[in-house]
Amino acid sequence: MKEETIKYLLREEAHAFKGWDFSYLKGRGENEKLPWNYDEFVRMYLNDNANILDMGTGGGELLLSFHHPYEKTSVTEGYEPNIKLCQKVLSPLGIKVYPVKQDDVLINVPTESFDIVLNHHESFSESEVKRVLKKNGLFITQQVGAFNNNDLASFFDENHKVQFPKITLNQTVKRLEEEGFEILYKNECFPKIKFFDLGAIAFFAKIIEWEFINFSVKDSIDKFEILENRLKKDGYIESTEHRFMIVAKKK
Repeated sequence: MKEETIKYLLREEAHAFKGWDFSYLKGRGENEKLPWNYDEFVRMYLNDNANILDMGTGGGELLLSFHHPYEKTSVTEGYEPNIKLCQKVLSPLGIKVYPVKQDDVLINVPTESFDIVLNHHESFSESEVKRVLKKNGLFITQQVGAFNNNDLASFFDENHKVQFPKITLNQTVKRLEEEGFEILYKNECFPKIKFFDLGAIAFFAKIIEWEFINFSVKDSIDKFEILENRLKKDGYIESTEHRFMIVAKKK
């Protein structure tokens, strides 16, 4: 591999330390569409009278797109920079912000207070979701599954092991049912993601450190040489994602 290419990969790896921003990959990859639409499910169940909680809201970008009445909206967030962003952007609107230390422990969130709990790619405790929901309340979640990018991670590390093996549709449904939830909808898929340049992979692998354990460009030059040849031949590098969707009702 050319020295110039290696330096490029190292720069892309270093860029991952600047923050959690996948917009950096815009135009450099392509995600296969899911067989469902999370936004459509949320909009289908929302009504202006519902008290809602959005778990792990980030900066509230997706939440605000639903235009739900602010006084009926609450959020949780555990990442300190995002907590400050929520307090700056969401709190002045009248949205209640609950900082949490652990994503699945909803500390200070009141019991049986919400008609709908939303969760997009955030970890959760089934018992905690049950606790904060009102009777007949809904839990709507899309999750990143246990086997996300398992093929690409295994390519870089032959000893790779799945870190969260319990995060699958069947196991999550079972846990929800054991908590007394009725499953209204469930689906699971393994869509493809394509990368169009090697630097995008270096950035991607570095930032998702719980999937690409101890990844470094320096230790993976031989792997990138293989990928470089594959990229020249096919025009892209492919990996397999893992997603599942559940709508559940508290009985």
